[in-house]
Amino acid sequence: MLSRKNKLLLAKIFSLFSVVRGYNIFIIVLAQYLASIFIFAPELRALDVILDWKLFLIIFGSSLAIAGGYIINNFYDAEKDLINRPIKSMLDRLVSQATKLRVYFALNFLAVGIVFPVSWHVSAFFSAYIFLLWFYSHKLKKYPIIGNLTASLLAILPFFSILMHFRFYYPSIFIHAAFLYLVILIRELIKDMENIKGDFANDYQTIPVRFGDRVAKEVITVVTVLTLIPIYFLVNKENLGYMVYYFYLSIIVLIMFLYRLWTSKEIEQYHSLHISLKLLILLGVFSIMLIDPDVVISGKVLLEETL
Repeated sequence: MLSRKNKLLLAKIFSLFSVVRGYNIFIIVLAQYLASIFIFAPELRALDVILDWKLFLIIFGSSLAIAGGYIINNFYDAEKDLINRPIKSMLDRLVSQATKLRVYFALNFLAVGIVFPVSWHVSAFFSAYIFLLWFYSHKLKKYPIIGNLTASLLAILPFFSILMHFRFYYPSIFIHAAFLYLVILIRELIKDMENIKGDFANDYQTIPVRFGDRVAKEVITVVTVLTLIPIYFLVNKENLGYMVYYFYLSIIVLIMFLYRLWTSKEIEQYHSLHISLKLLILLGVFSIMLIDPDVVISGKVLLEETL
């Protein structure tokens, strides 16, 4: 039997894991490695990519920076989360605000320091990324549109550190990034509708709070339609192998999403829409394995010869 002290320690560890959203970080790490193996460096053996120590430091450093971002976001959103997520908020409060700040600074210093052996450019990139995470949590997230745009950008920036490592500057990756960015932007907009009570009580000027539900739904509809543009180019201009079926499925999911969006009125319904987008993103992570590496390699060679 565990003593009361040990039980409290385990509870605080679990609480900190909840604050940093360890499950989300695991998915991001998985996505970074899959993208490295199947998109950024398909000409290399998977084992060689996995054993690349510089890549490991970059992914580890990004995990630490993202964890720090979740902590500082939790720190500033403590009062809002108490309204929107009371059960999770009570769990998160097992760790004091002072402890969260100490862990936050430790993670950030470690993230910047651990990638310095890779290059000072990567270290500078992470320093800027950490600053943006703080600035978003402290200021930008309280403003409509710009907060959503920034949050979506911060979600995909860690992948650009890998792009810098492999020097993979090909148009197709930016089209993929545009699709992911737009889906994440839709998710951020839905989160605002889901969290409207806490946002209103704490004077967060999100789109639903400032302009109302209908305008928020109209903005989400426009962004959802815009996702068809990168999908069109990816399906018709890029040879994706079996991953093309993921984008066909995405069209169906997004159409169903829009129908449910306009028929939804309750917070629970917006929450289910949020979950559906998270599942779409998760499915996209695993569908990376469906890309034919030979097609990517031949595309890289053709583009390099053209340039």
